[in-house]
Amino acid sequence: MAPRYHLPFEKPIIELEVQLAKLEEEPDPSSAVQESVRRMRVEVTRMTRERYNNLDPWEIVQVSRHPERPQTADYLELLFDEFVELHGDKAFGDDRAILTGFAKLDGRQVMMVGHQKGRTLKERNECFYGCSHPEGYRKAMAKMETASRYGLPIVCLIDTPGAYPGIGAEERGQAYNIAVNLRDMSTLEVPIVCVVIGEGGSGGALGIGIGDHVAIMQNAYYSVISPEGCAGILWKHSKYADKAARALRFTSSDLLELGIVEEIIPEPLGGAHRNHHHTATTLKGSILAALRNLEKLSVEELLGRRYRRFRRMGVFEEPGVG
Repeated sequence: MAPRYHLPFEKPIIELEVQLAKLEEEPDPSSAVQESVRRMRVEVTRMTRERYNNLDPWEIVQVSRHPERPQTADYLELLFDEFVELHGDKAFGDDRAILTGFAKLDGRQVMMVGHQKGRTLKERNECFYGCSHPEGYRKAMAKMETASRYGLPIVCLIDTPGAYPGIGAEERGQAYNIAVNLRDMSTLEVPIVCVVIGEGGSGGALGIGIGDHVAIMQNAYYSVISPEGCAGILWKHSKYADKAARALRFTSSDLLELGIVEEIIPEPLGGAHRNHHHTATTLKGSILAALRNLEKLSVEELLGRRYRRFRRMGVFEEPGVG
């Protein structure tokens, strides 16, 4: 699927694809034209593979934010056989930035929780571009506790630049509710699989990110802060976002090396936005494999493993100390 929106670094590839499309539209192509089409297809594939295998961290951020990248709502249709949405936090309202509900994954009942950014301007305004309020985190936690009571595994799809930073959100306990989620998710007695499908920004991502198996899509990122936020703090201007992106070490390969994630889920050639179905098939296989492995563990093993997983993060050694 050729995207309608093109990233700046894709310009040479797009120009070649446009030429290829014109040749393919020839009503009665000669053998020379057919050979040119064949060679051009090979070249497009080569250029795309080479470019996407050598993305720098800031370019990865751009891919993770691509407006045509599949979102949680897309995966609800592509991954799951059934989905029954559950609304509200029973206290304030229904935050559309987080979708929750019962789902069936290849015949297996699960609780699905995920950030939703929205496609149209109206949807994005309703979803606050994937930035959840306290009521969203309360909703997510209440549904996950329901899943734990009924013995249902939990699947969390993470895609947010961060929790909503508004005054109202702070007044209603944004930081407190995220902290409660971190505490209570660690004690749920069912398998939890978390996947960063796009952006994984700060506490907004971590609020539904305490899992037994944490994976990340190849062109996603997971960070304590957005590159623009980091650049604003360290260099006083967001124009240094590319510099901050390199310093933060938040790409999928960095996170696997640091032990923050267990798995990198590969994306189709040119990124997930080019082939939603292929991406969903790969993601589904990853989630099912993780659930099968986790369901072999007893509750005691599951909780102990989850606790140790997060406690060992950030541990380091200094040469000559100790």
